[in-house]
Amino acid sequence: MKVINEAGDLKGKRVLVRVDWSVPNLANTFQIKSTLSTLEYITNAGAKLVIATHTEGVPIEDLRQFVPAGAKILPNLRENPGEQANSEDFAKELAAKADIYVNEAFQESHRACASIVRVPELLPSFAGFRLAAEVKALSHAFYPPHPFLLILGGAKFETKLPLVDKFLHIADTIFIGGTLAPKVSVKNEKIMLPKGDLTALDANKETIENLKLKIANSKFVIWNGPLGKYEDGYTESTYELAKAMVEAKAEVIVGGGDTLAAIAPLNLLNKFSFVSTGGGAMLDFLAHGTLPGIEALNSPHPDFIHLSQPSPR
Repeated sequence: MKVINEAGDLKGKRVLVRVDWSVPNLANTFQIKSTLSTLEYITNAGAKLVIATHTEGVPIEDLRQFVPAGAKILPNLRENPGEQANSEDFAKELAAKADIYVNEAFQESHRACASIVRVPELLPSFAGFRLAAEVKALSHAFYPPHPFLLILGGAKFETKLPLVDKFLHIADTIFIGGTLAPKVSVKNEKIMLPKGDLTALDANKETIENLKLKIANSKFVIWNGPLGKYEDGYTESTYELAKAMVEAKAEVIVGGGDTLAAIAPLNLLNKFSFVSTGGGAMLDFLAHGTLPGIEALNSPHPDFIHLSQPSPR
């Protein structure tokens, strides 16, 4: 997987960057700001920047404040049915706007949609700096220092079960909390569950103290998913866990949309070793070691035939 700074001279070239700026509101712009170093690199290199994203909570017009001067942002990808359908025609339409493609949307790279997996078939393609950083940081989990603690909370047990199966052979301890805990049927000495009522809306103090001890004795920690039903105000255990991780000597990787939303009020995101912008993408990468969007960047290409007229020089 080549990164955009390996693309050579970008002056005068049109670069299409797929980002994921789909945020519920502009109160927390972490995932938007994480892409800006790539956008600045491209514009500073003299390229003509074209940005593509989908969005739900915030209109495209409100995202223009993050677009570098002289760059263009395309209409919301979600509004075109060809995107989710992985349409070849829509991919050609996107590719016709550029000479080079950059994937800077790690959060969406587990989805086989046109802007993620089809466009790289049509243009010279590179990873953005943030996507490359995500791959590097999360790959530490496959050959981690020990003791290694994996903490899984939140919901969507079906998406997190593959991690339990895989990391039973890698992690020293897997803590399973949140609404996942009552669903655990796997019996293994490495699995740690909350103390007390597994259906409680928040983890109790004994559970947090046990987790703090594990964290203090770990060299590597990955956390995905809040421990309590934070959206209804049950945030105490999640806050205590976040504070304990910031104080830990271990390498700590935190990720997941609900996790970041739950701990955002603490303003601690810059205190962790690494914060992943991915939710489902983080889980899929940890489970499989790759993603469709990454594989698309790694695929060998035939001679590149641009689908557009030569860009003006």
